[in-house]
Amino acid sequence: MKKAVLLFSLLAILAIQANAQKKKSYRSYGTDNYNTALGARVNPWVVGFTIKHFIQGPHAIEGLVTTNHSHKTNVTFTALYEYHWNIGVQGLNMYAGGGAHVGIYDRRDYDWDRYIDKGKGSYVSPGLDGIIGVEYTFKKIPLNISADLKPYVQFVGPTNYLGEEIGGLSARFAF
Repeated sequence: MKKAVLLFSLLAILAIQANAQKKKSYRSYGTDNYNTALGARVNPWVVGFTIKHFIQGPHAIEGLVTTNHSHKTNVTFTALYEYHWNIGVQGLNMYAGGGAHVGIYDRRDYDWDRYIDKGKGSYVSPGLDGIIGVEYTFKKIPLNISADLKPYVQFVGPTNYLGEEIGGLSARFAF
């Protein structure tokens, strides 16, 4: 955990230094004042890192790395495409899109039947994700906050834990 905090702090310092140039603005597309944002994503069960980058106009890609609070050996890697549009207030945007994820889960934590049959160990579960949310980027400070719903379907393993990652709040440093 200390290494993750140190790495995140170092990336934040580098981002502040790189922020000296004027940011691009895609105001004609309804998105405001940042190209890339790096931060944290949380909900009552899951915590992780998020990075979002606008590739052109209102089109963005987002990467998530999340883990469960109580089962820290489980990790999910998610890649998303998002389309953004303004909803009437400067800095306030909605977005929607989809993508895929790969989860690495402990059998005992997420798949009790497989744990009983095969014992200890981990398994890999790929899946498809959707996302819809709202975000606000502050004008005076480089902060982007968002709230979203991210339903998904897994192709391997049980589906009784889907509710843990379905929504989240993110706070990102925008540069």
